[in-house]
Amino acid sequence: MILITGGAGFIGSNFILQWCTCTDEPVLNLDALTYAGNLANLATLQGNPQYHFVKGSITDAALLKQLFDEYRPRAVLHFAAESHVDRSILGPDAFVETNVVGTFRMVEAARQYWNTLNTAGQQAFRFLHVSTDEVYGTLGPTDPPFSETTPYAPNSPYSASKAGSDHLVRAYFHTYGLPTLTTNCSNNYGPYHFPEKLIPLMIVNALAGKPLPVYGDGQQIRDWLYVEDHCAAIRRVLEAGTPGETYNVGGGNEKANIDIVHSVCQLLDELAPATVRTVINAHIGRPVQHYAELITHVTDRPGHDRRYAIDARKLERELGWKPAETFETGLRKTVQWYLTHPDWVAAVQDGSYRDWVQQQYG
Repeated sequence: MILITGGAGFIGSNFILQWCTCTDEPVLNLDALTYAGNLANLATLQGNPQYHFVKGSITDAALLKQLFDEYRPRAVLHFAAESHVDRSILGPDAFVETNVVGTFRMVEAARQYWNTLNTAGQQAFRFLHVSTDEVYGTLGPTDPPFSETTPYAPNSPYSASKAGSDHLVRAYFHTYGLPTLTTNCSNNYGPYHFPEKLIPLMIVNALAGKPLPVYGDGQQIRDWLYVEDHCAAIRRVLEAGTPGETYNVGGGNEKANIDIVHSVCQLLDELAPATVRTVINAHIGRPVQHYAELITHVTDRPGHDRRYAIDARKLERELGWKPAETFETGLRKTVQWYLTHPDWVAAVQDGSYRDWVQQQYG
């Protein structure tokens, strides 16, 4: 069995769905079900004996010990994290508690469990920590992409808390010998993405005829990675990664935010043109021919990193992984998924979500 933390979130749920398609090995999902954790993401696994769910926090040391003792996992995949920069600016406490304290509780519980294993069990065990490229800070226009040896320079409470978690995982390998692996990924997108992040927010707002808020000039550049490609990379690192190593995972798609928004609008013009004439007209009171007419530039967020880019050649060279999707094919799949899952979209947009969007974007 493998133990996954945060498996009801965006990347975690996509990983579990992919895992249960590719293997019959059981999976235990530990998730606190905060605002971004959604069991509806995993509804297709209901009644599947391969899948087990426990509601609980990664900061609960007693619960972690109980789960390790009961389920005896051969590996831990640590997805659980507070992950949105904007929310970390408004409320950094939760990010330190979950990302730093929670990761400490996880690696310490894993270490204590690992110490009870025989030699073969210890050699086979893995603790895979899923992290972000944001720990590396920001790049200039001509700087080379982030590599695994790029110095850490986090610029937000979110990225600082993830940097702290990375350092804890590294320390547990070097100090205790716990066989850890770390992956640092670029911006993910795809199905089941909570609509606070750029791409799902643009899709959801556009279909509702609401403004499409773009920070500042929209020229912030990110490397975009389709979530299923990311999950495949994690499976490969779990399978063949060298303990103690870090692997960067990127899609090789550097795009400015404003270009992403225009790409989403163009796909919606193609795939949902009726919405342009009906829903948007009803919401804003005037005819709109194209979704891009809803783009609205808003005040940039504090400390907004200008550019991220990932050098994933180590992962390709050592483990043979490359993304299967181009940005164009992945984005089309993503937009189509949101168009065909209106019930999921409606369910995640509760009152607290609407209040947060209003607070953040005005």
